[in-house]
Amino acid sequence: MLIYLKKNLLVMLCVALLFTVACKKSNTDEIISKKGIQLAVDVKFGTIITDNSGKTLYIFSNDVAGTPTCIGGCETVWPLYYSVDISTDMNINPADVGEITRADGRKQSTFKGYPLYYYQSDAAVGETKGDGIGGIWFVAKPDYSLMLANTQMTGLNGKLYTSTYAEGTGLTKYFTDASGRALYSFSPDKNNKNTFTKADLTNNTIWPVYEAELKSLPSIISKDMISIIDVFGKKQMTYKGWPLYYFGQDTKRGDNKGSSVGPAPGFWPMLNATSIVAPAP
Repeated sequence: MLIYLKKNLLVMLCVALLFTVACKKSNTDEIISKKGIQLAVDVKFGTIITDNSGKTLYIFSNDVAGTPTCIGGCETVWPLYYSVDISTDMNINPADVGEITRADGRKQSTFKGYPLYYYQSDAAVGETKGDGIGGIWFVAKPDYSLMLANTQMTGLNGKLYTSTYAEGTGLTKYFTDASGRALYSFSPDKNNKNTFTKADLTNNTIWPVYEAELKSLPSIISKDMISIIDVFGKKQMTYKGWPLYYFGQDTKRGDNKGSSVGPAPGFWPMLNATSIVAPAP
């Protein structure tokens, strides 16, 4: 009887060992089979972008023009992410993924033109401790309706402006679309009322209305600040009641030439999380 029990115990131990080894091998194989950036579901942020092992990736508002500005000591806290592999995640649009060569020759992966980074304090897979730091670092997501830029304003006249629209240098925070194109408001507009766009849309190429579905937002703003209004058949997004527009002469990401247009700089102001609510009609 004792010998029989010992044999059974030995068999059970062997099975358990084989199962453990098989599980470890399976987990390793799963990571190896996932190449490039991946999508993961986070309890707080919903769908986010990670590396192939599940570590969270971030974007930096200062990089709105697509050029990495996190250099030197910044890289210690925010190490760059690069993968030579094409993403194996079938839910990622390959056109959204790219790479750039930094000034020092190193490669860095991008998503919708934004360079991607890790956060050094995310010790474990699934951590998102870097989101919202400084109001300019955000978890990378595939479906932002708005993003925040933090860069120098340079008007259509070539002059530099501060956040108060006085001439000078300095970083200004303002909203963009998911690809870094600046968004503006029109100072005569009222709460959820577009007073600029003509019924025949003949001036919509000058200041095109921002048409977007409400999806993900940076963690510094909440969905109750966003509305969608109908403007002669177009669905225009508003923030705190302010209808949002592009400027037709902003030809590339990071441009903010509309900051100087109008009777005075700031007549077409750019909004951020601290902007006031639009006045009632």
